[in-house]
Amino acid sequence: MKRGRGGQETLAAGGPARHIPVLLEEVMKALAVREGGLYLDGTFGAGGYTRAILDIPGTRVLALDRDPDAIAAGQAMVKEYRGRLMLEKARFSTCADVARALKLGPFDGATFDIGVSSMQLDEAARGFSFRFEGPLDMRMEQAGRSAADIVNQASEEEIANILYYYGEERASRRIARAIVHDRNAKPFTTTRELAELIGRLLPGKPTEINPATRTFQGLRIAVNDELGELVQALAGAERILAPQGRLAVVSFHSLEDRIVKQFFALRSGRGQSRSRLLPGEPVPERPTFDLPPKQPVSAGPAETRDNPRARSARLRAGIRTNAPALGVDPAVRALAALPAHSSRGR
Repeated sequence: MKRGRGGQETLAAGGPARHIPVLLEEVMKALAVREGGLYLDGTFGAGGYTRAILDIPGTRVLALDRDPDAIAAGQAMVKEYRGRLMLEKARFSTCADVARALKLGPFDGATFDIGVSSMQLDEAARGFSFRFEGPLDMRMEQAGRSAADIVNQASEEEIANILYYYGEERASRRIARAIVHDRNAKPFTTTRELAELIGRLLPGKPTEINPATRTFQGLRIAVNDELGELVQALAGAERILAPQGRLAVVSFHSLEDRIVKQFFALRSGRGQSRSRLLPGEPVPERPTFDLPPKQPVSAGPAETRDNPRARSARLRAGIRTNAPALGVDPAVRALAALPAHSSRGR
């Protein structure tokens, strides 16, 4: 049996079963889905969260995905729920614009499942994974700059910064230098070519993660601007949620989780005191979210045993207040950007 974010659950005896996404029960609890409510699934994937929401009588879902394959596969679900599911090809960063164009809202809840899906990882032709031989692509939308474009055209410094800040790869400078050296003889075109180069530089051990993991993560985030998309999506959800509407976000690595944590901290007024202001000090904005206790929520032992990809999943949630939306915070935006300074010295 296989479970994973955005993937399809498959029984060993043969034949597909219903997809069960990471932290499904926890996300549904955080959303507190009610009958007749309107919800946003900003990262549709294989529709696991959407289906769970639509199984509550009378609910409606606006679901978004930037991957055309996910949109095509989801058409059967659109027909199945007979008008209760609106599935749109769009980045989740544009959720507020899409909702406004469709004249939908306010929403009772919104959920985001950040990062690459199991379907994308397991399809060699998409080039997301070093486990399969495939084109060095990694584009969720199947358009725009690919990982091969970055590897073969970007400067050594840009590559090193991408690997260090987005991939959290300590050997980023060494890998970038080797990439630039090798591409002069032959451009990189496949996932295996890049993975083999990294394997030569950083020999791994059987008990450790593959040495190419961080490099592939960094390139994927850069190709799809995943952190920038997340920053915009959080602000968009803030705009479309009704008072008492709930936002549930599942992230899979520290960069994503840091952005979500900072967003909720700033929006909830955590650490601010409105009663002890200095003379002339501006009054803080009213909190736009209240935060439930005991966060983040992680997958339990049974789920992590059945689905190794759930081990790193973190769920954070907030409940919308009636305060006006504040837009993108510069401090949160800064967490998504590459630093301007040089990568020299790593």
